[in-house]
This record gives sequence, C-alpha cells and structure tokens, in this order.
Amino acid sequence: MSIFSTILNKIFPHDHPANTGSGGTAGPAAAATAAPGSATAPAGTPATPSTAAAGASQPPVTPMPTVDVEAVLIKMQESSGETLNWRTSIVDLLKLLGLDSSLAARKELASELHYTGGTDDSASMNIWLHKQVMTKLAENGGKVPDDLKN
Repeated sequence: MSIFSTILNKIFPHDHPANTGSGGTAGPAAAATAAPGSATAPAGTPATPSTAAAGASQPPVTPMPTVDVEAVLIKMQESSGETLNWRTSIVDLLKLLGLDSSLAARKELASELHYTGGTDDSASMNIWLHKQVMTKLAENGGKVPDDLKN
C-alpha cells in the first residue's frame, strides 16, 4: 500500500469512496466531478431516440461524501496528548497519523506524488509535500481549509 493510501485510510472512514478502488489519488474525485448525462451525444448532435435513451439510462452521479479533514486531525491531536504542528509540517502530520516520518519515507511519498524538485533540499520538499497532501485529500472528498492547501 502506498504512503498516500495509508494517509487516506487514517483520515477517511473505511467505507469512504477514497478508501475503495485504486488507492485514491484521482479516481474518486474524477468520478465525482463527471457531469450527469455526460455520456450523451456531443453538443450540436441532434437527439435521436437512441441517444436520448442512452443518456437517460445513465445512473445519476452521486456526490462523494465530504470528510472534515481539519476536524479529524484536531480530534486525533487531542487524543494523542502531543503538541504537533501538523498544520504546516509534513513530519508532524505523519507523526500524528502514526506513520513513518523519516526522510526516506518522505522521499517515497514525494515520488508517489510526482515531486519534480530535488529531494536533497528537504525543506522545500517538505513544504511541497504538505501542500500536496492537503490538496490531494481535498480532491478525494476531504474538506480542507484553503490555508492548509496554500
């Protein structure tokens, strides 16, 4: 299991769509953003009984349930008894989730999330990782405040 999938499993309920399927970096979010009836005839094509029936037979797209990531993390921190700066630190976020926060683990996470910078500059990588993890959590059905994504 990838590190990001493990992060999803720690924050999202086990029955959440982000925890089912491919591990969740884009699958559930992409499915949730598809327009209802998007499989109908292209624009400008007159509707015929067969194209209208095809569009009508598509099941409606149900929105993905939202998880308040900030509330979950606050509750986890209250339960841990530790003072961790998870709002800005990827190391502290990983510690809060009970995951390996070593440089090797962070480099692996950076690789999973397609970091293109130098992994020898751990400060820049860490800042990017934190923002990227928060953004990916939001893409997978998490309610994440803007200040945690930017």
